[in-house]
Amino acid sequence: MRCVLLADPHHGLSEGVRNLLATTFEAVIMVADEVSLFESAGRLHSDLTVVDLALSRGNGLELVRRLRTSFPQMKVIVVSVHDQSSVSRSILDAGANGFVVKRALATDLLPAADVVLAGGQYVSPDLGESSTREAS
Repeated sequence: MRCVLLADPHHGLSEGVRNLLATTFEAVIMVADEVSLFESAGRLHSDLTVVDLALSRGNGLELVRRLRTSFPQMKVIVVSVHDQSSVSRSILDAGANGFVVKRALATDLLPAADVVLAGGQYVSPDLGESSTREAS
């Protein structure tokens, strides 16, 4: 069974994202804070984790680094309202496998999941960068 862990503090938005992910994944587990994210990640071993950058009350880059340190095999896509390429580069450098701009969730999230689960990196095309990078 394919499972995705969705970490988003915004209940209204996360319901829409959950419904979108449910078209591809058999199970979508939702959490709304960092503590629940780490507890669930340790128990579930999901195929993919989608994290809203706003989940972190402090430093989103540090949150991504902690996820990668705690769960090195985890595939992580970060979603954010920030649409600067410098933010996406920083998030990828911190260890995320993908970066999706929130305004493009409906069109970019499922393709991002496909690319990331296949071993590549994904960046929303809205950022003007190459949207996918093959696994190296």
